[in-house]
Amino acid sequence: MDSTPKDLAATIATGFESYRERFQAITRAAIDHFAAGDWAAAHAHSAQRLATHANHLQRTVAEVGEQLQGDAIPHSLWADTRAAYVSLIASEYNAELYETFYNSVHRAITEDGPVNDDEMFVSTEFPAPPHPPTEPILDVYDMADDVVGCVRAILKSFDFKLEWQNLDRDVGNVLRSLAEERGEIRNPRLLNVEILKSVFFRNKGAYVIGRLSYPDQFGEQLVWPFVLPLLKDHQGKLYVDTLVCDEDELSVVFSFTRAYFMVHTDYPHALVDFLQTLLPRKTRSELYASIGLHKHGKTVFYRDFVAHLERTDDKFIVAPGIKGMVMTVFSLPSMQIVFKVIKDEFAPPKNITHQQVKDKYHVVKRHDRVGRMADTQEFENMLFPRHRFDAELEAELLEVAPSSVAVVGDSLLIKHLYTERLMTPLNLFIETADQEQLREALDEYGNAIKQLAAANIFPGDMLLKNFGITRHGRVVFYDYDEISYLTDVNFRAIPEPRTPEEEMSAEVWYTVAPQDVFPEEFRRFLFGRRAIKQLFTQMHGDLFDPEYWQGLQNNINEGQVMDVFPYRRKKRFANV
Repeated sequence: MDSTPKDLAATIATGFESYRERFQAITRAAIDHFAAGDWAAAHAHSAQRLATHANHLQRTVAEVGEQLQGDAIPHSLWADTRAAYVSLIASEYNAELYETFYNSVHRAITEDGPVNDDEMFVSTEFPAPPHPPTEPILDVYDMADDVVGCVRAILKSFDFKLEWQNLDRDVGNVLRSLAEERGEIRNPRLLNVEILKSVFFRNKGAYVIGRLSYPDQFGEQLVWPFVLPLLKDHQGKLYVDTLVCDEDELSVVFSFTRAYFMVHTDYPHALVDFLQTLLPRKTRSELYASIGLHKHGKTVFYRDFVAHLERTDDKFIVAPGIKGMVMTVFSLPSMQIVFKVIKDEFAPPKNITHQQVKDKYHVVKRHDRVGRMADTQEFENMLFPRHRFDAELEAELLEVAPSSVAVVGDSLLIKHLYTERLMTPLNLFIETADQEQLREALDEYGNAIKQLAAANIFPGDMLLKNFGITRHGRVVFYDYDEISYLTDVNFRAIPEPRTPEEEMSAEVWYTVAPQDVFPEEFRRFLFGRRAIKQLFTQMHGDLFDPEYWQGLQNNINEGQVMDVFPYRRKKRFANV
């Protein structure tokens, strides 16, 4: 092996740059897909972008392997390569992203060996970029002279190469909505408006995102989001669909349950800084993931997790709720995260392998989650301090997942796990809900199933325990071991019995193929309480009809893409 640390560092850096170039090229194409209304291409590019990191990682690992000529890299060479890498990227604005790619290469070559800050970037050398952006990420608008002209200028500043449906009407809608939503604004001419130069694309929408600041009576600056979702009508003309100027509403737009945005920027750190001023309760790891940098989001999550363990002392416990048949789930009370480990054996009627479970989670990662499936991060060979584990939890992990969990000195090694945002299981929420909360939760539950189905996802196991409810009251699916594409399912009506014996039989008298589903049966097994069953039937009884599901399949096969809005429908402007 003749390769020097500089050689290896250069190979890894070049691998990152190739990945980043491809990532940016795919992202830049989003505006063309939006302008053309080519939603199928937009979805395909979203999946391609997700695969880009793995593809370039694999290529880089192979190139490093050729340099090593089959030799292993000793600790001293890794340490020297890390030092050479730091020198190489010291003036790069995206040095933190270079670090994440380096970590991925290290983990792949060492087969997810021990995490070592001497060899890797467990902690970052660049908590802030080495230099500020060389060009501004924002445009600043002053409303002092012309409020109407300012909003018009914001909308006209983005060249979508599309005709506006009615720009004057849209400007009026925005200003009227702003006055209704923010009564604190007595004089709009005192508003300061900052708008990101980058447009955020997702599904059929383009989002103009900015920030309003306004001096209150005490001279303090009030700050609100200023977000304009842009859509196209059936003639391809552009219009503003609503105004979002509330943190909670914007949080739903950036929810962990939605597909990542396509947003082109050369300065992701500055972009995330800005987004955090609008969404202070979102972590940086969530925001990096939301703009498509999910691998770096994972890196930031891990660093935050290690820091959190150092400043807390509570114990990991078995997560509340009904225990799953495929996963054992635990949480840390001081974190809004659950950790999920695949069990070694699955009790009947589960008939699935470990690899099939992993494949299901990968499907969710690649798919448009339409706000109804939680995003996950996948970790391998993760070490936890053993003294932080509740005795009951440690015993359960070692009993149900011995191939994935091991005691290593003072640590507990978990060879494979997923992390996911903590939510209240829907079955537990319903137990204590009042009548209004119950009605809203059941309506949300039905909407979640319908929106997943329209996005070509069939949950499979639709029991309430497999759904959670967020702090915004949104119902989300989070148990993926039985999901499938809706178009792969055969929805059937239960045949009429042919004889009195068949009618009285406790057993199924008709043939059932593996992909057969009988929606009429949902009414029987989804709900235990008669009152809940009746209430749900009033709102979403069509889910018990096989023709409803077959109709969705036809829509999908015809290439229809469902409209799913990450804001309340009643907020939409009347664009007529």
